[in-house]
Amino acid sequence: MTGPANLLRVAVPVPLSDALEYRWAGSGDLPRRGCRVRVPLGRSERIGVVIDHPDRTSLPAEKLRDVIELMDEEPVLAQELLRTLQWCADYYHYPIGEVLSQALPVLLRQGRSPVRAAAGPWELTDEGRAQDANAVRRRAPRQADALEILIREGSADAAEFRDQGVGATVLRRMNARGWVRRRPNRRAGTALKTDRDTPPTLTAEQQDCVDAIAGSPPGYRTWLLQGVTGSGKTEVYLRLIARELEAGRQSLLLVPEIGLTPQLIDRLQKRFAQRLAVMHSGLAAGQRLDAWQDVRTGAAKLIVGTRSAVFAPLARPGLIIVDEEHDPSFKQQDGFRYSARDLAVLRAQRLDIPVLLASATPSLESVHNAERGQYRALSIRRRIGTAGHPDMRVIDMNRHAVRQGLSTPLVTAIRRHLDADCQILLFLNRRGFAPVLLCPNCGTAEDCSRCDARMTIHAASGRLRCHHCGRTQPLSWVCSACGSERVAVGAGTQRITGELAALFPDARIARLDRDATARQGGVGTVLAGVKRGDTQILVGTQMLTKGHDFPRVTLVGVLNADQGLFGTDYRSTERFAQILLQVAGRAGRRDRAGEVLIQSHYPQHPLLRRLADQDYSEFARLALAEREAAGWPPFSHLILWRAEATRRASAHAFLEQVAAAARKRVAGVDVFGPAPASMERRGGRYRAQLLLQSKRRSALHRLMAELAPVVRTWPAARRVRWSVDVDPIEA
Repeated sequence: MTGPANLLRVAVPVPLSDALEYRWAGSGDLPRRGCRVRVPLGRSERIGVVIDHPDRTSLPAEKLRDVIELMDEEPVLAQELLRTLQWCADYYHYPIGEVLSQALPVLLRQGRSPVRAAAGPWELTDEGRAQDANAVRRRAPRQADALEILIREGSADAAEFRDQGVGATVLRRMNARGWVRRRPNRRAGTALKTDRDTPPTLTAEQQDCVDAIAGSPPGYRTWLLQGVTGSGKTEVYLRLIARELEAGRQSLLLVPEIGLTPQLIDRLQKRFAQRLAVMHSGLAAGQRLDAWQDVRTGAAKLIVGTRSAVFAPLARPGLIIVDEEHDPSFKQQDGFRYSARDLAVLRAQRLDIPVLLASATPSLESVHNAERGQYRALSIRRRIGTAGHPDMRVIDMNRHAVRQGLSTPLVTAIRRHLDADCQILLFLNRRGFAPVLLCPNCGTAEDCSRCDARMTIHAASGRLRCHHCGRTQPLSWVCSACGSERVAVGAGTQRITGELAALFPDARIARLDRDATARQGGVGTVLAGVKRGDTQILVGTQMLTKGHDFPRVTLVGVLNADQGLFGTDYRSTERFAQILLQVAGRAGRRDRAGEVLIQSHYPQHPLLRRLADQDYSEFARLALAEREAAGWPPFSHLILWRAEATRRASAHAFLEQVAAAARKRVAGVDVFGPAPASMERRGGRYRAQLLLQSKRRSALHRLMAELAPVVRTWPAARRVRWSVDVDPIEA
């Protein structure tokens, strides 16, 4: 049916594969693409984004509903970003409305204006602090509420007051009395009170990298920088960013986790303080909107953020950098399962600007792209200073006495480095006190009742905790099956820390894991203690591998390398190599020689022997040859179809139906499964998966384009939770 010339296609954040059609009955021109509108949906209203102006509709006139309100005169999503997000919805087979929602701050999703008032949150004056809230309550209860909020929170914006029943009139009256005032916002254009640093002299290899990128013709190009740990990759970033700032262009720097890169943020603030905006999920809603607006207007010239910052509304884009590009944190693991690294390359291509991917241990996909000439390869092989590469040695745990996970050679080395007034890092990717609570009499271990996993002992809190679903229960040392006394088997970071305290009572010891940082004031507090020298021994999980620079660390101990040697996923060896070499790289910076000791019951394992040479390039060459022989990515492409239900049979039956339909449709696609997930039961639900594999990416997506709309109509699809993971990092 042909429709009027006032049709709009609106992407609404609901799980629908396509946008919805509405009629524009307002005055003036049609809302522009990328503008927000308020529309009716069922019995409710939603904020959506206009993505098209169709000239016809198949809906009957009586079914076509009117747009309620236009929210923006100017688009909140520029055309380049809008087109990129539409591509994402197609490529990742995810509802367009929910994809667009990912690119907008939460306040914009709620209908707030893109521009906030220049004034910041409300805070108490000295006169306001002198007021007795109880006395004020007798005559002005709302003002008393506001006083209590500010006493408790320190500051609050108008929206926070409104949520707690305090209106703007109340705040204006208190302001007139001199009790409260607006605190100015520190925005991206405001200089911080911080000492500026002096750029160091670049090494020859660093200078070659800067010259290669800066001297290349303008336009899109992907560079892959493989620089060993401690080689000064960050300084290369800073020089390239400085060039963009001089030209008035913006740089976007993506990092795996903001909370684990305080040293990087500190360096950026000292070098480029007045033009820095930070974008990550830990910001308050108002702060995220301010940062988004500063990027959109161009006030922020340097944007640092985690994976969602790849959707930043760049006003004058000049350069994109992805730090630690191999890190799995760049892949969203639920909902809209996008890869920020891959989208950074796509955005750079569409914006016609260079993108730099950097890592000491780049992903095999990136190495493969460099070998094929799609990426331009750069390398820095020498570390800053005279220390050189650390000496790496494997300790045979079958031949040495072990005390709670610490071998005699490692204990001796720790003593030696402490006596030399150096710092030590000990890596164990297992938090808690011990991973298993076992009855030696009947052999019963304490399992999680909701997951296929053991309960981990957290002795300090007297609890057992499942690290997969979060379930906790009181710790009891009495076996419920036979009444015997149970024992803690294995060691976690908590147990190791306690053992170190007994072995080295004078040493200052800290832990870096999710449990410890939650109690000790955050990651920054722990890392600051190491940087100041207050901590002599740091015990940590995978958080230790995230690019920290500790010049006084001379010994790194890997307490249980065997955890990574026997994984079933095709990426297991790649991940193990990256983690091992990243954590080993913390040892020996500047002019202090480093030592790395790796504890293993399998010291002759081929992977350990290969990595002992610390030659990641050779490892990558051999690993890619193995991938090619087996037909795994990057020599094929994958889509993983996941399903979960309260009954195992329901999840498998649904995926059996999907598999049967897939096999009938497109040639050149192999269908494997369904099979149980690596952890079949998690959080009380059974999980299964179906793997689609093809050497041609186009065949996979053609199959999904045909199959997904059909599956959504099945009754079985409403009885399970299902999702599609394109280019999964686990299979």
